[in-house]
Amino acid sequence: MSSLLDFDRQHLWHPYTSMQNPLPVYEVESAHGVRLRLADGRELIDGMSSWWAAIHGYNHPILNEAAEKQLHKMAHVMFGGITHEPAVSLGRRLIDLTPAPLERLFLCDSGSVSVEVAIKMALQYQQARGEVGRTKLLTIRGGYHGDTFGAMAVCDPVNGMHHMFQGVLVQHIFAPLVDCRFEDPWRDECLDAFRELIATHRHDIAAVIMEPIVQGAGGMRFYHPHFLAGVRELCDQHDVLLILDEIATGFGRSGELFGCDHAGIAPDIMCQGKALTGGYMTLGATLATAEIADVISAADPGLFMHGPTFMGNPLACAVACASVDLLLQMDWRDKVKGIEQILVEELEAARSNSLVADVRVLGAIGVVETKEALDVAVIQEKFVERGVWIRPFGRLVYIMPPYIITADDLRYLAQTLVAVLRES
Repeated sequence: MSSLLDFDRQHLWHPYTSMQNPLPVYEVESAHGVRLRLADGRELIDGMSSWWAAIHGYNHPILNEAAEKQLHKMAHVMFGGITHEPAVSLGRRLIDLTPAPLERLFLCDSGSVSVEVAIKMALQYQQARGEVGRTKLLTIRGGYHGDTFGAMAVCDPVNGMHHMFQGVLVQHIFAPLVDCRFEDPWRDECLDAFRELIATHRHDIAAVIMEPIVQGAGGMRFYHPHFLAGVRELCDQHDVLLILDEIATGFGRSGELFGCDHAGIAPDIMCQGKALTGGYMTLGATLATAEIADVISAADPGLFMHGPTFMGNPLACAVACASVDLLLQMDWRDKVKGIEQILVEELEAARSNSLVADVRVLGAIGVVETKEALDVAVIQEKFVERGVWIRPFGRLVYIMPPYIITADDLRYLAQTLVAVLRES
């Protein structure tokens, strides 16, 4: 073991790992395009986009240029009392891209923080309206919204990643899993449980929060657009805000620019992160309607109570502008559709595996769900030996590659996934 890996094992705490029995890690020396180059010279085709983020791949010349150009001006400056061109330019882009009611933008540090900001906005908005009893959020089971405490409280309380914190998290209201898959014929009764909960608790609920169409780390499920459209109608009916967590779904991953576009609806508050900078820098954004901003600003204390140190970071904003422009200039819709077609073709072979419970694909997301949890260390090593980077968790093995991936590389990724599961 190299001194670097030895130090890592002894001192660096990786996400969702034990320090007494850590999972193996692989030293990455560099990355270019869709390939990660390990320190031992091996190259891996990246099937994860670094957790949804690196949609343009790695070491992209346009994003590199944007970062280098901004770095020579200023890497960071406080956003309190100061503004700058990268933040304003990014704000213009995001407001133009998102549904019309979203006209106010809060730039923050990360996706999890954008969820915290959204929750705080909803609560402060209701308080400003005199609705002091509206302190709960309504969501659906199977969701994942981040690892900070506000976000954890609206993640799935039973099968999520944070069940051991139940005793200290705020208790919110959870509707059952959506019982209508994306591709299934719509059944209106799928909304019955949600309909009943929002009506029963309408005086307690400040907002509904959901991942639109695609549930990410909570289960990688794809639900019917009519469900989301129905939730929008119910929120309007009961005077409840709708927060949509587009951190994973934003910027084309599901086949539409944003997940809410599948349903043709707009939220009152939208959270963004991950692919916002193309995976280069950590950055989050929370967009809200003008009404929410005006109501909060008109009531005591006359301002929104949040202000991260690195909000509006100019280096991150500059790269985000370049990433958004790069996405819009490419035929992203065709590329994502092409990825979807190949994943459908290649992952279908996994259905015959007795270990597999389900196979599902939407946009540039391919998921194989197994009947039992997998040994991550063992299966990860098999993937690396075959030259691919696929990071499973629990019973889920999934691919969400950079949009620039070639058909040959994608087929190899998917075929390797199927082959490794067949051997497991």
